[in-house]
Formats: sequence, C-alpha cells, structure tokens
Amino acid sequence: MEAMAYRASTRTRIGYILDRETWLGPVMLFPAVLYILVLVGLPFLLAILYSLSDITVGDPSLDFVGLQTIQEVVENPVFQKSLRNTFVFTLVSQALVLVLGKILALALSTEFRGKWIFRFLILLPWTTPIALATISWLWMLDSVFSPIDWMLRAMNLLGPGAPLGPAKNLYWLGKPELAFFSVILVHTWRMLPLATVIMVAGLTSIPQDIKDAVAVDGASFWRALFEITIPLMLPIMAVATLFGVIFTFTDMIVIYVLTRGGPIDTTQVLSTWAFFKGIEGGNLAQGAATALFLFPVLLGVAVLILRFARRAEVA
Repeated sequence: MEAMAYRASTRTRIGYILDRETWLGPVMLFPAVLYILVLVGLPFLLAILYSLSDITVGDPSLDFVGLQTIQEVVENPVFQKSLRNTFVFTLVSQALVLVLGKILALALSTEFRGKWIFRFLILLPWTTPIALATISWLWMLDSVFSPIDWMLRAMNLLGPGAPLGPAKNLYWLGKPELAFFSVILVHTWRMLPLATVIMVAGLTSIPQDIKDAVAVDGASFWRALFEITIPLMLPIMAVATLFGVIFTFTDMIVIYVLTRGGPIDTTQVLSTWAFFKGIEGGNLAQGAATALFLFPVLLGVAVLILRFARRAEVA
C-alpha cells in the first residue's frame, strides 16, 4: 500500500510539474526553436562568415577579408540592376495582386451558382507546384508555338499591318520590356490566390451589424467600399502585402525557369543573382553577400508593414 501511495504521489507531482506554464511552455516550444536554430540560424551564421571572406568552390579556405567582398558586390553593375529590378518587380506585382485580389474577394463573398468552381480555379495556381506551373507558362510564352500569339493572330492584332506589329510572334521572353512584363504577369498569377483567400477571410470578419447599417443607410457600392470595407480590411491587406513581399523578394523559380535573368540581365533580381554568382559561378563569398543583402531590406519592410497594420487596426 505504501508503495502504491508513493507511486501515486510521484505521478501527481510529475503531472503538477508538467501542467505548470513555466515548464509546459518551454517544453512545447523547444522542438520549434531547435528546428529554427538548426535549419535557419546555422546557415545564416555561415552565410555571414562567407560574406566576410573570399571563399570560392576552388579555394574553400575561410580567409577573412572584412567588408571587401560586400564592397565588390555592391559596386557590381549587375547587382545594382538586380536590386532595382527587385524593388520594381515587387512593387508592381504586389499592387496588381492587391487590386485583383480585392476584386476576386468581393466577387467570391457573394452567392452565385457554381461558386465552388470559381474558387477551385482561383486556388489552382497556388496548389500547383511552382516549377511545374512556370514550365507551363514557359510553353505559353514560347517564341514560336505560343498559344497567346496564336490568339492574337486570330484576332488580327498581330501580323502584317496589325496594331501589335508585323511579326508573327511577340517573342515574350526575348525582348527586355516584354520579358519583364511576362515575369510580373506570371508572379502575379502565382500570388493572387493567397491574397484572395486572405481578403475573403477579412471580408467575412466584418461584423454583420456594420453591413446591415450600411444597407439601411442606402450607401452606394463605391461609398461602402472606400469608406467602410477597405478601411476595416487595411490590417488584413497589410498581412497579405507582407506575405507577398516576402515571397516575391525571396522567390527565384519564376525568373530562373522563364528567363534565367535575361535578356542581358533585364529580369535579374537579387535572389537569382545570388544563385548564379554563388552556386553556378562558384563564388560562395559574393553569393552569400548578395543573399544577405535581402535580410535588412526584408526586415525593414516587415517592420513598416506591421506598424502600418497596427495603426490601421487601432484606428
């Protein structure tokens, strides 16, 4: 009996310890913290060491050179063009995603026949593997067999005497302006489902009594949109923007598959240039320095967006 009582009291003490928040919280968080430290923290520290050295694939020794590697990276004309392209690419694509996502969210928030089909089609780009989806766009933008060019020719918009030019094809990925437009188009198509889902959730979170008050007041659609819906959804839209900016800044698959940064580095961005310089070019130091440049930029953008979302929520 004493042994059973002792075991029961021991189990009670263990259960009491595990139920305490001071113990349970750290124990439950430990796997996630360990995961971040191993898969994010260690590579980040290694990238810092690489950026302060002159390490290459041919010479893997870590020789400290200070800020010389970073200076060489910043002074590179391709890096400067990639930095500019990254900001333009992100700003334009996110502006399109926000506008189109808002329109789709408003459309999906209403009831109509076959609504589930439209939801499925809108979510399809996000569920499809990005490399596979981009390869399909690579075929659609082909310089010879593009179905888009075929439709333009069928509508007499392309060809001899046509508004878009006398050529039979537009060569989407071969001309600098069209290549940049194509990359933005594909990435907007890729990010649109995520923004739409977030905004649909934001629309459903608007209290019903506010919607009823707007209906009773007789406010027009545009007045209700700009004075009620958009102000209430600003925090949600800020979150969608934050996710979109992070994905756009760090994603390289769309550009890698479509243009590989061409023609003549017209569509080169920081993520692809870091890959080409560090992995394919073998200059690990400059590749790491280029990739690390994304960190302070993304950190500053994230802080600004979160502060804006907090102020909008308070207002």
